[in-house]
Amino acid sequence: MHSPVEAPLPALAGWRVPAAIIGGSLLMALSGQIQIPFWPVPMTMQVCATFLLAGLAGGRLAAAMVATFLAEAAVGLPVLAGGSGGLAPLVGPTGGYLLGFVVAAFLAGEWIRRRPGGMIATVVPMLAGLGVIYLLGCLWLAQFTGWAAVIPAGVAPFLLGDALKVLLAAAVTLALRRVRRAA
Repeated sequence: MHSPVEAPLPALAGWRVPAAIIGGSLLMALSGQIQIPFWPVPMTMQVCATFLLAGLAGGRLAAAMVATFLAEAAVGLPVLAGGSGGLAPLVGPTGGYLLGFVVAAFLAGEWIRRRPGGMIATVVPMLAGLGVIYLLGCLWLAQFTGWAAVIPAGVAPFLLGDALKVLLAAAVTLALRRVRRAA
């Protein structure tokens, strides 16, 4: 059991849970608009947002936030990279990565919630979650590019940037926890 200071977010009740879920989905949507065009998958700040939500909200709530974001995309809201939406991006080359965001948010968020700590204790679960995103993304992407192109197209160009995004998400998570403890 974690003390309120160690818990990722204070317990949410009533209208605060839906508001937090909508707020998290909005963060995911905004982070998708910060992008560098790549093919077949654009580089966005969604990895950073996924792990920031995981670090601050815990696994279940972070996964609900990311899943809500994907549901918004599925119904056509322009929440994905470049303001796109609809089912096509969810079943196209990016589909596995997008699903990976939900799984990674849950796994990393639960790991961090159960074992809060400093930078290493925050970065390691986030890196493991990044591995899940890459795994699911590559499994899906291979259907579009073939297996030989998966690592060169779907992993290698993103590794350094994603590692930096994980470090940024971990640093912001820890800074916000310190601010909350001080308040």
